[in-house]
Amino acid sequence: MTGGSGSGKVVCVTGASGYIASWLVKLLLQRGYTVRASVRDAADPKKTEHLRALEGASERLLFFKANLLDEGSFDAVVDGCDGVFHTASPFHFAAADPQADIIEPAVKGTLNVLASCKKFSVKRVVVTSSLAAVVYNDKPKNPDVVVDETWFSDPEVCKRDEQWYVLSKTLAEEAAWKFAKENAIDIVTINPGMVVGPLLQSTLNTSSALILNLINGSSTFLNATFGWVNVQDVAKAHILAFELPSASGRYCLAERVSHFSDIVKIIRELYPALPLPEKCADDKPFVPVYQISKEKYKSLGLDYIPLETSIKETIDSLKEKNFVNF
Repeated sequence: MTGGSGSGKVVCVTGASGYIASWLVKLLLQRGYTVRASVRDAADPKKTEHLRALEGASERLLFFKANLLDEGSFDAVVDGCDGVFHTASPFHFAAADPQADIIEPAVKGTLNVLASCKKFSVKRVVVTSSLAAVVYNDKPKNPDVVVDETWFSDPEVCKRDEQWYVLSKTLAEEAAWKFAKENAIDIVTINPGMVVGPLLQSTLNTSSALILNLINGSSTFLNATFGWVNVQDVAKAHILAFELPSASGRYCLAERVSHFSDIVKIIRELYPALPLPEKCADDKPFVPVYQISKEKYKSLGLDYIPLETSIKETIDSLKEKNFVNF
């Protein structure tokens, strides 16, 4: 994933200050692209200083102010782009008003970005979705089950279980495919699991916080099972999904599916001296693991960074950025 296949091309990354988006910007600049970065507040150094420091940023990185909820606010940044990476979407597990804080920005924001892409005939749009939009349904899951790109989360199940973030990603992806079909836009979606690995930004993102909580004195670990994937693999998959003409549809991304008890085990082996939680947060049976198909991801010509490496990179990065001291 080096070299200059993006030279002379202009692409846009929405929500550019985010965890995945920052890596995407970094790798796009490395490949020679001119990157137009949309952020809510271009004047906030927390949102932009880590991006301005990237190699190639002074020559080929431009900032635009855009808000997911404002119709037409992406016109200026999308106009003249060869491709658009729509990564902006709120990622919180809890919100005072889930509809206003999580669901609307995800769904409306996606449609606003796609409307601008239609207006300016963008060749291909890569939408950052999530495994949250794939696996959340009542189908049985166990170690023999292989989840693939034909699975979709069930909005009714999300509502029943009050999983508002999962619902936001499910509805946003549904809306994206519908809009793309009706308006003949070429979109590809990337559906990563829980994203870990090194942080470029100075603020703590939701998925890194899950690892921080385990090493920061928590007495319990969550009874939850996720697909896990390295942020660098996610960024590379976005770029190849844009660059390869054969790329299409959805791409599920997870190096492996692991329960939090397994994550604790990995950390214990890497950092034997760290005080780690010994018990689960509830007494219920552990949520089972299952498999996630790797075929489509590998068709992009990529291999996964092992989860152990990803966890180590996350913790070393949290330490380096002073989120934790040991």
